[in-house]
Amino acid sequence: MFTGIVSAVGRIVKSEPLRGDVRFIIDAGQLDLNDVAIGDSIAANGCCLTAIDIAGNCFTVEVSRETLACTTGLEQDAEVNLEKALRMVDRIGGHMVTGHVDCVAEVVRFAEAGESWVLRVRVPNEIARYIARKGSVTLNGVSLTVNAVEGCEFEVNLIPHTLQVTTLKHLRTGSPLNLEVDLIARYVERIMNVEK
Repeated sequence: MFTGIVSAVGRIVKSEPLRGDVRFIIDAGQLDLNDVAIGDSIAANGCCLTAIDIAGNCFTVEVSRETLACTTGLEQDAEVNLEKALRMVDRIGGHMVTGHVDCVAEVVRFAEAGESWVLRVRVPNEIARYIARKGSVTLNGVSLTVNAVEGCEFEVNLIPHTLQVTTLKHLRTGSPLNLEVDLIARYVERIMNVEK
């Protein structure tokens, strides 16, 4: 479980194919790995990954083809937003995030609005129903509040601090994003669709 508050930006420094899966070595950047153990979860661009080795400031993960098929931004030399798993004594500054990416969304518009930036995103039709005004979404591992929804598109605002400490500053029209909908929306849908 995560909060969507990015702790550091890292970089995938090595990629090794594994019969359809991939092993990545990730340089953790400013993320302190001193309290991370083998088997711990670390979110990379919003995708929950398991550390299978830790060496200095780097950790190794193995990524399945299922994960590779439903995410973006996990490749050699890519910068990734990093967050260690939530401890139950931590503050929840964002919202409850599982690190299970629901889809790859697309940037429709990314424009300045005063000191902030407005990010307009398009999601597949089957995901749009989970997006609600003033609800939460996670984009590349960053917890954000939805300000407007129109069909399959929604908008969020990014403050200068968020742009400074995440990879979202590199977005352009057409950029792909890992999107996780709010956990509560998933459970509400399941409850509503259970056969009686």
